[in-house]
Amino acid sequence: MAKLRLFPTRNPSARAAAHRAMARAALFADTSAAVRLKRYNHHITKARDLEASARGQEVVS
Repeated sequence: MAKLRLFPTRNPSARAAAHRAMARAALFADTSAAVRLKRYNHHITKARDLEASARGQEVVS
């Protein structure tokens, strides 16, 4: 039986845009400032990594 995927495969720039949207949403979540900042930074870092990989650049973390 085929493995079920939750989301269809998207190109890296679409995934980066989704992570940027999640980062913006994290800023307005009903949680502490520390948690909001941590989530925001996580999603922005992921978006930057995805965009760098889409351009064929090496990801420096």
